[in-house]
Amino acid sequence: MGDLQTDQGEALELRYVPVSEFTRVVNAKANPAAKAVAFAALARINALYMIAGAWSGHIGTSFSSLEIMTWLFLNELRDLGKGPDHCDIFFSSKGHDAPGLYSVLIGLGLLPADKLHQLRRIGGLPGHPHVETPYIQANTGSLGMGISKAKGMALANRLAGTPRRIFVLTGDGELQEGQFWESLGSAANMNLGEIVAIVDHNKIHGDIEAKLRAFGWHVSRCDGHDVAAIQRTFRSLDAITDRPKAIVADTIKGRGVSFMEGPRALGTDNDLYLFHSGAPPEQQYLDGLKQLLDAATRAFAALDLGAPNTETRTRNPRREPRDTHNLVAAYGKALVEQAGRHPHLMVLDADLIKDCGLLEFAARYPQRFVECGIAEQDMVSMACGMARRGVLPVAHSFACFLSTRPNEQIYNQCSEASKVIYVGSLAGVLPGGPGHSHQSVRDISALSAIPNLLLAEPAAEKEVHALLDYLIHETAESAYLRLVSVKWPLPFAYPSNIRVEAGKGWIARPGKDAVVFGYGPWLLSNAWHAAEEIEQTTGSRLRIVNLPWLNRVDALWLKETIGTCRTVIALDNHYVHGGQGEMLAAAIAELGLDSSTRVSRIGVTELPECGTNDEVLAHHGLDVPGLVKQFRAALERVAQIA
Repeated sequence: MGDLQTDQGEALELRYVPVSEFTRVVNAKANPAAKAVAFAALARINALYMIAGAWSGHIGTSFSSLEIMTWLFLNELRDLGKGPDHCDIFFSSKGHDAPGLYSVLIGLGLLPADKLHQLRRIGGLPGHPHVETPYIQANTGSLGMGISKAKGMALANRLAGTPRRIFVLTGDGELQEGQFWESLGSAANMNLGEIVAIVDHNKIHGDIEAKLRAFGWHVSRCDGHDVAAIQRTFRSLDAITDRPKAIVADTIKGRGVSFMEGPRALGTDNDLYLFHSGAPPEQQYLDGLKQLLDAATRAFAALDLGAPNTETRTRNPRREPRDTHNLVAAYGKALVEQAGRHPHLMVLDADLIKDCGLLEFAARYPQRFVECGIAEQDMVSMACGMARRGVLPVAHSFACFLSTRPNEQIYNQCSEASKVIYVGSLAGVLPGGPGHSHQSVRDISALSAIPNLLLAEPAAEKEVHALLDYLIHETAESAYLRLVSVKWPLPFAYPSNIRVEAGKGWIARPGKDAVVFGYGPWLLSNAWHAAEEIEQTTGSRLRIVNLPWLNRVDALWLKETIGTCRTVIALDNHYVHGGQGEMLAAAIAELGLDSSTRVSRIGVTELPECGTNDEVLAHHGLDVPGLVKQFRAALERVAQIA
């Protein structure tokens, strides 16, 4: 599964439920189960509203968990009114259900009502939970950490003498991560009875009840959409205090909208869930909203509250530029082409087949495709074993996970002098919507020092084909191919006569007054447009150079490319620390250039923000106006020295 955004759509009237309607439910004189049913029905409407308005988010897992989260916040969590630091603790370890959680918090008045309109916006609500948001107790989105964090909280609470119950919601897909299973044994050994883990068991992945018991946990099971059953299950746990508890809550992804519900909403291969991420098309939104409104109306009638009131906002249309470069799609085609030439090439994936562009490969070569699930360490070591037996493995995941979670396994594989190609998509600060857990801005630093590992990033579709061909045929080293997933228009063309050589790049825009090094589509495009503006306003001509190699530079080529320019600027779609610019600055220092030569490094300098792509680039100074400002400052510094 992954985090796709919807690239284009029409203007649409979106409908949401104001907080006053949630308050009517909470204050209704009715049994807790009936109130929870109505509250969850309203929360589904608002979760869909948030995702449609943000053009991205996770419908399936938000809808599957709303009865659970509603019951917890209405009936289980004590002292909510005292604030997030003085109440029982709840957090979702999977994180994809953030729109559902936000809908519950806003409905209870625990978050400002206007935040409903600000999902995945700077200053709004992040795509994955972040502790800067009130009542968010843990950063999540990176899977498998929840039980470990809960154990730490429990032990800290015991030390402080502040007993708190801790509820952790996890997804059954998340249970493929090894850390989850590592965390279970000591929780039982330490008798951490204040912890309750709830598994949102939507059965897209396997059964886990017996495994949990084997680790010493008390395990109950219930229908995760039957509020009365949820109530009975929690009450049955009240007497269990000597060990941690787990509830396997059987749920349905996309619950509440018939055509979004699994297994009906699985693709033609009966494997790929169709509503995991992204906003639904306009008609599907309207059809789904009608079903949700009908359910809310029935729930209100059961409480004698009449019909629920809703309000509307219009979502502006979104238009994708006509001529964009889609590097992930280009990679998928290039991979299939290479597979036709190399029968020993095998592909491994970490549950991101669509996001990594692997659908065609899996269909064409099913015997050479291995779905490893959400288990990057296992995947990399499997690839390591393949490489030892003569296979060329190509392993895939998001860059933020592939570079970090199996980092030790990649190092081990490279130490064996075998060859594996790693492909990390969703690289860099864009898309900005998912938030910092998915914005991969430390992968270059995490991998660049590993011996026998060559790092590269293409800027154009043709360069994807060229670099993959080079990495397969022209080097004995392992490689990491870093792919930006957002589509982007380019103001320059990939040279038709370029010969790919490690450590060397090519000029995207000529200039004599400064040289700007960069890589990747949007970074080079923004640099090109910034250089155009500077030339039009000051007459200074900046040379834009694409260096696709992230941890390798040819010293002679570098010296020739800089030439007589005394202003050198290195751009990074990455933290400045540990990025390509740091490598270039060190290499330039060894060249013995004119003492007046100055290197400026521009990139990410703080935890990346969550927001729209334009918002995120502007915040970090990587949009065209931000680069214009920083390019001018670099030129002025050298002029002052002269």
